[in-house]
Amino acid sequence: MNDTNDQRYARHQPYAGHQPEKNKVIFYSLSRKFVDEKSAQKHSSQKAQEVVYYSLAIGHHLGVIDCLKSRLECPLDAYNDWINTLPEKSDAHRKLAGVQRFGEINIDSSHTHLLALALRDARCGMTAEQQDWSDTLIALLTQIEYDPAMYLMVRRFDA
Repeated sequence: MNDTNDQRYARHQPYAGHQPEKNKVIFYSLSRKFVDEKSAQKHSSQKAQEVVYYSLAIGHHLGVIDCLKSRLECPLDAYNDWINTLPEKSDAHRKLAGVQRFGEINIDSSHTHLLALALRDARCGMTAEQQDWSDTLIALLTQIEYDPAMYLMVRRFDA
């Protein structure tokens, strides 16, 4: 993959000559945002461009492209075992199990305390690997607390 493709495609995205990884759950975090300036300049008046830049400044997603970076990867079966350490009827379990149901979930500032506390409380029933994943996720949740515009996207890639 050349530099252009590195910027255009995430590792999991299909493109000519590449097969996405299978049977994984990947946590992505917002790493930066940018405005598609070429498109904005071609198709927008000056006033519309100002709206796009203002939207970027206030955190809305009108005309803004989010760049996501892979932060945590788990094998799909191991991910399921990990979330099953959380109480089955809990909101935290339901939230993380959404990856199985929907294929993708977003985690934002409204979920940070719920998930961090649940992961902390379930720690004693986890394997060392699951504890490492929990620590990584809790660190990402803490980052969201400091920057509420940040969020996580969690995607399932299965065969």
